Amino acid sequence: MPSLAIRLRRKLRAGHRRLRELQMIAKGLLSTDHIVQAHIIPIRRCNLACTYCNEYDDFSKPVDVNIMFDRVDHLAKLGTTLIMISGGEPLLHPDLEQIIARIRSHGRIAGMITNGYLLMPDRIQRLNDAGLDHLQISIDNVMPDDVSKKSLKVLDKKLQMLAEHAEFHVNINSVLGAGTNDPGDALVIGRRALELGFSCTVGIIHDGHGQLKPLGERELSVFREFKTLGQRSFAHFSGFQDKVALGQPIEWRCRAGSRYIYVCEEGLVHYCSQQRGYPGVQLLDYTTADIRREFLTKKPCAPHCTISCVHMTSHMDYWRAPQTLESGLNSAKPAVEELINIHDTGR
Repeated sequence: MPSLAIRLRRKLRAGHRRLRELQMIAKGLLSTDHIVQAHIIPIRRCNLACTYCNEYDDFSKPVDVNIMFDRVDHLAKLGTTLIMISGGEPLLHPDLEQIIARIRSHGRIAGMITNGYLLMPDRIQRLNDAGLDHLQISIDNVMPDDVSKKSLKVLDKKLQMLAEHAEFHVNINSVLGAGTNDPGDALVIGRRALELGFSCTVGIIHDGHGQLKPLGERELSVFREFKTLGQRSFAHFSGFQDKVALGQPIEWRCRAGSRYIYVCEEGLVHYCSQQRGYPGVQLLDYTTADIRREFLTKKPCAPHCTISCVHMTSHMDYWRAPQTLESGLNSAKPAVEELINIHDTGR
């Protein structure tokens, strides 16, 4: 049970956060010349080795904090409103809290995706002090298996620590799809998240290029039941997950490279974590002209995409300008596949 002081601070921060989120939406509706959400990678190394993941290695050094400051500053210059830190495992970065504080110094919303293994009360307090707004942990199963060690059994103590000490919003994401032994685990995880006062979402595991794979009958049943848990995420609101679950192509205008960008540890801008290689421009050279070009550029991978953060960010512009430019993504495919293979094999 969190103390009264923490409960009060949590409420005050939640109110301030919601105000800034409303401002983010208003700004996004008024103008298309800025990035709404950026994912940045301060370290590619991870302390786990989930077999479905192509976003980690076991040897990379953390990006120098001053380089990360330059990237955060440039994202702020481009008008980015939400900056999410991911990896690898971002908690392995020795200066993580300084990076979060830098994001907040620009008045931007700061989020982080972590496997949660390295969370302890003192680390949670450091994240509070840095001004973290959102934290997400994906939990893949109730009991660890050969596919993933991100299990509720292992992480429940960490969740209890967050419930007691965190002043930021916490979301627990469970998964359905290839590699999950028991689809019912997603419901157990979602219910535990709600019991601890967190929000919960469910994701559908994609292939190595972020493309959808239809769910089976048992998985579909669990997916539908999960949606009755009382959570109405933006992904559910847009309806795209319903089509993903059925394996149906989705008609939408992907604004990756414009409203959403993924910045790898080398500082290159990519469409998303699964389409690395294009545009492939250094973030510090990225301009409003690049944002405008990619806003109007069709993405050939869009109809079968399951990357929810891109869908959610693009949703506010579904009614706007049709995309008339062709993407160079197809010609970049060999480079993308080589990059993914490097991380898969540890080269």
